[in-house]
Amino acid sequence: MKTRVLIVEDHQMTLVGLKMLLGKNNSVDVVGEASNGIEAVQLADSTQPEVILMDIGLPEMDGIEATQKIKQAHPGMRIIMLTSKDNEGDVFASLSAGADAYCMKGISIEALTSAIEAVKEGTAWLDPGVARMVLGRFQGSALSQLNGAGGGQLSPVEAENLEDCPLTARELEVLKLIVDGLSNPEIAERLTITKATAKAHVHSILQKLCVDDRTQAAVLAMRQGYVKG
Repeated sequence: MKTRVLIVEDHQMTLVGLKMLLGKNNSVDVVGEASNGIEAVQLADSTQPEVILMDIGLPEMDGIEATQKIKQAHPGMRIIMLTSKDNEGDVFASLSAGADAYCMKGISIEALTSAIEAVKEGTAWLDPGVARMVLGRFQGSALSQLNGAGGGQLSPVEAENLEDCPLTARELEVLKLIVDGLSNPEIAERLTITKATAKAHVHSILQKLCVDDRTQAAVLAMRQGYVKG
């Protein structure tokens, strides 16, 4: 079944390009297009997309406010911020508003399709540069170790640096991979554990942080002081 996608973009050429490229994808059905945040909120109600591609710099109502309003009305809708802005303020404001993914314009259509599939399944997806920014905010040497490409394993001493964090060392490893956009099977392969174990770790993380999805877990970790403000 095709994924229903709403495109929110005020630059006509970018909008046409996205629509054309996604139209060639048999797994995507573009159900609507909006050029400002107000239209985005209205079309989210009327077209009921599964995934929304949202620009930040929109007229009348910006993409961050539109994301917040859409998420309040439709928590199950997945929103991908697709923007040229990679400054820290926009990134964390978008995640705090409920965005499920953050992609930079210029992303390949293959990667964008992967992001759409990932958020539809409930997996966070961040542009690699943005992921490094997010992970760079984690405090303590424990999470600094996780920021490496290899996702190094935490030692018990490093884990104790996050005294108030309810997550175990292994769960912190899983959280890092979630932020990187890995699915449960990919997490299992990376950590050499079973898919069932990976799924159990993800479930435990969401339960311990009292959140509904993976992106909210990362945002809450920052808000609670597990990440430097």
